[in-house]
Amino acid sequence: MANQLSSITAREYRDLDLNFNIHPIRKDINKHVGDMAVIYAVKNLIMLNHYESPFQPDKGSNVRRLLFEPLDNITATALEREIRQTITNYEPRVSVKNITVNADPDNNAFQVTLEFFILNRSDPVIVNVTLSRIR
Repeated sequence: MANQLSSITAREYRDLDLNFNIHPIRKDINKHVGDMAVIYAVKNLIMLNHYESPFQPDKGSNVRRLLFEPLDNITATALEREIRQTITNYEPRVSVKNITVNADPDNNAFQVTLEFFILNRSDPVIVNVTLSRIR
């Protein structure tokens, strides 16, 4: 019985730029590749409300609804729980390590720090997101 080496290839994740920016040379829509594709997917998933995704009404996080609540620890805990549940349910490429939500009363916003592992990667990715009201 001979030993056979099997090559294990890492998946390269790709995603479209949802701003639909045009590449100056290719004249095609830009794309995100690798870790950046997963990071942008997580950010977009957090900002997506329920019923905004056709044929998947439960996909998304009602984070915007919580932004109109008081800036306190109770709302920060609810935001953390909502974000963790959304990422766990709808982003299989990510394993959440830690989510920190801090109220920023001076800017009337919440500062969110996401720390997660991308599948088959050993180092954690840290993403900072500012959640604020737009209306």
